Amino acid sequence: MTRHSALASLLISWFVAAAAVTVMARNDFVSTWKADGVTQIDFAGRKVAAVLIVDDPSLRVPAEEALAREISARGPIGVPAYQIIPQEELTNTDAAKGWFERRGIAGLVVLRPVKTETEKVYSAAVWASGYYGYAWDYWGYGWANVTPIGKGRDQRTITVETMLYDLTKGTAMWAAVTRTTDPKDVQSYVKGLAKDVVKRLESDGLVRTLPR
Repeated sequence: MTRHSALASLLISWFVAAAAVTVMARNDFVSTWKADGVTQIDFAGRKVAAVLIVDDPSLRVPAEEALAREISARGPIGVPAYQIIPQEELTNTDAAKGWFERRGIAGLVVLRPVKTETEKVYSAAVWASGYYGYAWDYWGYGWANVTPIGKGRDQRTITVETMLYDLTKGTAMWAAVTRTTDPKDVQSYVKGLAKDVVKRLESDGLVRTLPR
């Protein structure tokens, strides 16, 4: 195999690896839980609040709107929490409870990021670049620099927990933990997560999409 064909082969491997990273940027459900006795969640015609617990309104607002839309498509009346509670009272539990009660909120879906991990990843792009692509380039570099093996990239993994509450009792009905690797755009990620959470509720048989 010539040097050029070997490098071409490595570049093809890099594109395959890049595609794999893109596929990995999805919401994987690593854990779900359902309260005893819960078979189907019936909030049809009643208000269910959608909440994302983050400090950044530019993320919270579109995520809550997306989650509210998904909720409304399945019978309840989804309401983004930012339309209910003033920003300055979000962290005041008693105030938040009062706002929900005055608006007649029967259910609550909460998404909360709980962990972000960053680690170094050595992808195929490293081995296809610079001195790595040709044996004798690497030989010369290797003996001149005994330990380095090239630059990696930072890979970010985000873990989010989701809780569904019946506010008429204050009790938890369903919960899930999702994990996502390398989301390329945070806003698109949180909106996609909102959709995936409600779809998972649907696949678990707890809610259903209304006929159009």
